[in-house]
Amino acid sequence: MEKYVKEYSLRSYECDRNKRLRLVTLMNIFQDIADEHATHMGLGIAYCLEHGFAWVGSNYHIFIEQKPKIHEKIKLMTWPAEAKRLAAIRDFELFGEDGKSLIKAASQWVLINIESKRPVPLLENLPQYEALNENIVAPEFAKLPDLEYIDLETRFKIRFDDIDFNKHVNNSIYPLWASESVPEEWSLKKTISEIEISFKKEGLFGENVKVQTQLMHDEISLHSIRSTIDDRELAKVRIRWTEA
Repeated sequence: MEKYVKEYSLRSYECDRNKRLRLVTLMNIFQDIADEHATHMGLGIAYCLEHGFAWVGSNYHIFIEQKPKIHEKIKLMTWPAEAKRLAAIRDFELFGEDGKSLIKAASQWVLINIESKRPVPLLENLPQYEALNENIVAPEFAKLPDLEYIDLETRFKIRFDDIDFNKHVNNSIYPLWASESVPEEWSLKKTISEIEISFKKEGLFGENVKVQTQLMHDEISLHSIRSTIDDRELAKVRIRWTEA
């Protein structure tokens, strides 16, 4: 097993008003390279569909030293960092054009039986592979706390474009909703330096969601993303902000 590497050149529409990598683009290229590497390993979409499985992300923990800028040529690296009975840990590292490490992340993935929607043991249901047992971020994903109070509540409608081929909201959308639910001055004056995401339930096309936000202090926001239909929690997100 070797680390898998892919190069990208950041296009204008993948960058924000500050000409830096969008958060949703970061999440999308994480999924892109993970899918490509899983396919290379024989564990990708084709294998899963043939056997009635689907990979579902359950957690991310991302550290952002600096976002790459528009038209910058970046290198993204990924590898299976650890294999548990019911979860696979996949790590990522993103390098700038000058070779500097800019972003580090760990993610946790569960293999789901599509019919039962229950996790299945990895070793019994996948071709044999070896994890590198190299963690760039501590793989113990913290249990994010419940909100103690609500400072802000922002509502979104789940669009057709938010849905992926698994027929639920794509993982990239939840942190986007969370980051859009802080005061305007935070968005204009701060940038994300760390983000933790815990995915809970499926969000479905046509539903409305509410993002309840607790501003823990001027550096950290905690978000609970819930369906307005039955109040089920779809995801929880904690973000650390720094001055831009």
